[in-house]
Amino acid sequence: MKAEQNELITRIGPGTACGGVMRAYWQPLALVDEFDPRLDPRMANRPVKAVRALGQDFVLFRDAQGRWGLLDRDCPHRGADLSFGRNEGDGLRCPFHGWKFDVAGNCLETPAEPAGSKLCDRVKQRSYPVLERSGVVFAFLGSGTPPPFPNFDAFAAPTSHTFAFKGLWHCNWLQAFEVGIDPAHPSFLHRFLSDEALDAIGDNPAGKQFRSAAAGEMAGERWPMTRVMREFHQPEISFENMPWGMQVTALRPMTQELTHVRVTQAVFPHTFVIPLSETLTITQMHLPVDDTHTYWYSVFTSFAGPVDKEAMRNQRLQYISLPDYVPKSGRHNNWGFNPAEQLTRTYLGMGEDDINVHDQWAVESPGPIADRTREHLGTSDKVIMANRRVLLKAIETVQAGGVPPGAADPANSAALVGPDTVDGIAPAGEWATWWREQVRAKREHAPWTAKPAPVTA
Repeated sequence: MKAEQNELITRIGPGTACGGVMRAYWQPLALVDEFDPRLDPRMANRPVKAVRALGQDFVLFRDAQGRWGLLDRDCPHRGADLSFGRNEGDGLRCPFHGWKFDVAGNCLETPAEPAGSKLCDRVKQRSYPVLERSGVVFAFLGSGTPPPFPNFDAFAAPTSHTFAFKGLWHCNWLQAFEVGIDPAHPSFLHRFLSDEALDAIGDNPAGKQFRSAAAGEMAGERWPMTRVMREFHQPEISFENMPWGMQVTALRPMTQELTHVRVTQAVFPHTFVIPLSETLTITQMHLPVDDTHTYWYSVFTSFAGPVDKEAMRNQRLQYISLPDYVPKSGRHNNWGFNPAEQLTRTYLGMGEDDINVHDQWAVESPGPIADRTREHLGTSDKVIMANRRVLLKAIETVQAGGVPPGAADPANSAALVGPDTVDGIAPAGEWATWWREQVRAKREHAPWTAKPAPVTA
């Protein structure tokens, strides 16, 4: 890749080409949990947060009616920081001169002005559309009318069947996203040199995505995903275009009769959907905070029973520090690297209990913005290359005044459901039918939906 192309697809601030694409989509801005006084006592009396996204600074707050407000952070009077404002129930008041704004950015008061002043009527702070889905606060940071919010499983499921969490990575958004749409990397980056008994894994274990059993059996035996990935590390990778982005299929032939099939989804521009188990999926979004920092947001969706949010949160808080959701491992401690472990237990040597740190190393170690001019891509990188082509085309489209693909285009709204995933051992010649049957059965048994999502292009 040429250096100028790498610049084009990684810079996301105001006025940048890629930033223009990003602003055409709804973006995850905060967890609802961040406003929970149990997790952040500061929120008990003052539900106000400074947030940064797409290289811009905002203030996010809730008024006394529970309505969300997202405003530019600089006060339109003299530029003071509104994240230090007084939340007075009906609006946020700047402490500098007392100007007050409601959740829509309307100026309510300019108390230092003479009686009868109409200045308030002529001032409006820029506000942004905000909505709440599955424990995540989303915002539309572009101009004009926002597109319909996608009705993906992660957002259609009831609150009882979803759990949201997040974490900060010190890297550009694109390298954070690319690790998740790469079908080859789990065979190496997440390789465990031995397997645990499947009944010892427990429910919703933090960071143990690949410890769960793949669907189906091998010679009458259930295999953990880790064993499949370890023993069959040369996947046959293919993809097809879908209304939301790409459907990615990785086949790992095991015998003449059986093949392992893993179907995942790349949702343009920065979301992937992957299976965690036979009844749980992960929908992970990657918010560009600025050019060199990214928050990943994961929504865990259950197609079986309700999730135990408290247990899932507590598991993950072993590895993430509040209130800013910063991982406890990182470059400062070599991501917890243990050379003895690398020889005996894991391929990477960075722990068995939290594979998120594996991905963290993979995306942070190339530097804040990966130098793609030094890459040597192979056949196993075909999905990475395809996604970059889509991104470059989307940039051209937006620069020409058009609408980028996927969820930004209202014409795709009705098709933005599902999308489906699977990880399992299938009859070799019937895997395409087998995985759709697995999806159908999963949906029919889910308490909140019985409608199979469309899986055709």
